[in-house]
Amino acid sequence: MPTPDQVGRQLHEVLAPIVTGAGLELDELDVRATGRRHTVKVVVDSADDTAGVSLDVIAKLSRAASAELDQHEHLIGGSYTLEVTSPGIDRPLTLPRHWRKAYLRLVEVTLADGGKLTGRVGKAGEDEVALLVDGSVRSLAYAEVAKALVQVEFKQAPDAEVEKLGGRVERTEDEV
Repeated sequence: MPTPDQVGRQLHEVLAPIVTGAGLELDELDVRATGRRHTVKVVVDSADDTAGVSLDVIAKLSRAASAELDQHEHLIGGSYTLEVTSPGIDRPLTLPRHWRKAYLRLVEVTLADGGKLTGRVGKAGEDEVALLVDGSVRSLAYAEVAKALVQVEFKQAPDAEVEKLGGRVERTEDEV
């Protein structure tokens, strides 16, 4: 009987074309054995650096993935539960596109040397990101980052911070 990791690799080949065909990125595919059943968790994200994934898109993708998995049930070896979701706020920032999606968000960074930083995300390139820390913009190489998590904020970023990072301050009439 194949291990969940082996099943995951095989299912990746089956599901990746469906996900990319929907204009999405396959962020994670996790297969876990629970007794005789398997749980197949598919985490997708928008290929666009600024957009999220709507519930309608998730539902449509879930139906398509389920139909395809039914065709390849032999890979799973029995019954399964399918979960299709988008990444949550607690997803670690591990790829440049994750950092681009977190533009102007507050992040807590644990550095490879054990130090910690809290700052606001600026422009993100392929090798580094601009981070506003204590009022100064700092360039941070991804290689220096051990872990980075977006922090939940209940208000918009301060205008001065947005401007320092090259963002535009846009307010609705209700916010003025």
